[in-house]
Amino acid sequence: MAQSGNETPVPKRYTYTPESLLAVAVEVFNERGYDGTSMEHLSRAAGISKSSIYHHVRGKEELLHRAVSRALDGLFGILEEPGAHRGRAVERLEYVTRRTAEVLMTDLPYVTLLLRVRGNTDTERWAMGRRREFDQRVTDLLEAAAGEGDLRADVDLRLATRLLFGMINSMVEWYRPEAGGASAVEQVADVVVRLAFDGLRK
Repeated sequence: MAQSGNETPVPKRYTYTPESLLAVAVEVFNERGYDGTSMEHLSRAAGISKSSIYHHVRGKEELLHRAVSRALDGLFGILEEPGAHRGRAVERLEYVTRRTAEVLMTDLPYVTLLLRVRGNTDTERWAMGRRREFDQRVTDLLEAAAGEGDLRADVDLRLATRLLFGMINSMVEWYRPEAGGASAVEQVADVVVRLAFDGLRK
């Protein structure tokens, strides 16, 4: 039946999937901090009731676990790619460094959240442990490259490791996806690898 001219239109109700709800939660976590986010904040941001959120998840910690798992799956997936197993250690290290930068940029909100967890919940402590495990795998590659004689002997490996991770992780503070799409991701990853390994290689 046609609406009369003085009838108020019914507002469109958004239907949320677990994936779209997760994206909203990650945005709110990054804006407010996980500890500063309540289910009420998530409900308002999503435009749905708290009971509707509970239809998808048990609570906000489950949303956190799903979010950091996505980031960690992306990072650990790099270590299973052929480029991470082929060639000398320095070539594998360059590959992993490039792909880490690319994953950070393509999954920016999720990796940002991973880098900001503080260890106040079981999920945060688990995520921090997994992150340290990934960092150690990259450190092992750096040490192997030094052992094969492909890195400069006058560079302290512990310092080099910290600077390498610091350069990549700092991207969450300034990189913006709207800056140029896939071409920008490739360009930034190229610069990261060039800056790091022009200084590290013999």
